[in-house]
Amino acid sequence: MMCDARLFGPQIAELSAEFSVTVAPVTQGERIEEIASGLLDQLPARFALAGLSMGGIVAMELLRRAPDRITRLALMDTNPLAETPQVAAAREPQIIGARTGRLFEVMRDEMKPNYLAPGSHRGAVLELVMDMAEALGPDVFVRQSRALQRRRDQQGTLRKCKVPTLVLCGAHDALCPIKRHTFMAELIPYAQLKVIETAGHLPTLEAPEETTLALRDWLKKPMILQ
Repeated sequence: MMCDARLFGPQIAELSAEFSVTVAPVTQGERIEEIASGLLDQLPARFALAGLSMGGIVAMELLRRAPDRITRLALMDTNPLAETPQVAAAREPQIIGARTGRLFEVMRDEMKPNYLAPGSHRGAVLELVMDMAEALGPDVFVRQSRALQRRRDQQGTLRKCKVPTLVLCGAHDALCPIKRHTFMAELIPYAQLKVIETAGHLPTLEAPEETTLALRDWLKKPMILQ
């Protein structure tokens, strides 16, 4: 949510020498289904799919709609469950804040308790995230908030997944904790769980080398599962 391609900057830099890397925007549409439908018109006939946080939620909807087009799946710091009424209600004052010129304060207050691991990199990562949010602006924040409020439960989708799957999370992620990822990995028949000990909600930026290594291993796994 509120991130652009810079979220995957280190991975694009490392992997693009070997792989054709596409970053699919999740900025259009007020429902996850609408976002996924728009992306399916743009993406290749078959592709490996990695999504982080809201991107992971969109990835699960892509898997639900077009399982035959996805060759492998990576779900990072995300959530397969529908939004709870409490979280959905908590988004309303955030939406009001974004619409009244306080997007920076909304993002800052939301991120402080939930997102990043402690450490020297925290300030730089936070600054980059705020830059991405400012670039996307309040209209995208409202659309993405509405899409997350209305999202469906994807447990059934994950149970049907038949491709090599990486479930990855940061150990310090308070928004999508480790137990949620353990649960996801148990739902998916061929999932591997990877916990990044030095990261929070954004391991692609907080622990880029370890995250890239995990993604490289995932991309090179055989497509034929035993």
